[in-house]
Amino acid sequence: MIYGYVRISTQKQNIERQVRNILRIYPTAVIVREIYTGRTQDRPKWVKLQPQLQQDDVIVFDSVSRMARDSDEGFHDYQNLFGKKIELKFLQEPHIDTEVYRKALEVSIPKTGTNVDVILEAVEQYLMLLAKEQIKIAFDQAQKEVDDLRQRTKEGIETARLNGKILGRPKGGHCITEKEVKAKKIMQKRAKSFGGDLSDSDCMKIIGVSRKTYYKYKKEI
Repeated sequence: MIYGYVRISTQKQNIERQVRNILRIYPTAVIVREIYTGRTQDRPKWVKLQPQLQQDDVIVFDSVSRMARDSDEGFHDYQNLFGKKIELKFLQEPHIDTEVYRKALEVSIPKTGTNVDVILEAVEQYLMLLAKEQIKIAFDQAQKEVDDLRQRTKEGIETARLNGKILGRPKGGHCITEKEVKAKKIMQKRAKSFGGDLSDSDCMKIIGVSRKTYYKYKKEI
């Protein structure tokens, strides 16, 4: 089985970009979507998926940052799944795919039967450690990017507060949509209350809004 695991941390983020990236290369992948907020750190779908995996199954991630919440957890999961012979693929960091890691661990330099073999064995060990370190660095870098983003957001909010800006939606205010703007223009032009030729009920039908919304708009005009 090929799975595509996609994750976002807030409802406002768009998860479909990750889905498109995965399906572009792995069109048969079964997509597992995970949406959680910073306050809800549990990832039930990821936890549920892992026991279902079988040897040679593949999990595809858009990037290493989508696999885990932090570098320690990510590296732990990577090592655990690698040990179960689950293939992990990272579209943005292919150099840490489990296939690459496995080849590094399986490297075997032909021995010479001389004292040089001591050096060759040391080189093999070095290559193994280097591969492991590359994976750890990738997870650490992903976590650093998340931490930096959080810090910049925090500093931006504090700067705005110190400058006297009101953060969030003003109390009692609402977001004006394009539909509302068009509706009010029609009302001002066609409703008899504003010198037009239509009754409120007829105007309401043309605009396509409820009675409550219509009279709300009328009052605001």
